[in-house]
Amino acid sequence: MTHDEALKELGRLAHERAFGGYFGSDRLIQAGLDALLAGVECESVAMLAGLGRNEELEAPELFERVLYELGLDVEVPADGRAARWALANWLAGQMVDGSLDPAVGACRIWRDVAWDLDYPDELRPLVECAYNLDDWHENWGVPVEKLKREAIDAAALFLKRQASAEHG
Repeated sequence: MTHDEALKELGRLAHERAFGGYFGSDRLIQAGLDALLAGVECESVAMLAGLGRNEELEAPELFERVLYELGLDVEVPADGRAARWALANWLAGQMVDGSLDPAVGACRIWRDVAWDLDYPDELRPLVECAYNLDDWHENWGVPVEKLKREAIDAAALFLKRQASAEHG
């Protein structure tokens, strides 16, 4: 793992945790170890990476310190609707940059965002992609890669429209 990959993984874990995901202490310690071995330098990375089995309860707090020291801490809007939109933006961004499988991203937007927001029009193309990818079967005559490409395109269009709405 490279330095940049380690930072990206720490950032991904930070976002997942901020949006309600849970990781066991072993996963957080492993992320610290990966970062340390990749040359990420901050005081808390070494401390996190060096935790032993009987110290695992310290991992979440040390992980938060690592994020703070590296400037990777994530602020999620306090408003539930705004937090769902922030999650949709983050997931769509990961789909577009290739760090999240488009089928997984589209399905998470469908299940974790669109449902909570009562299926807004802005998310409809991504939800349709999620339906297609979730139901896909090789007998369809359409390669799954084509459906994944459509999901990436829908995510990119969603992000473009969100950016236009924010600045326009």
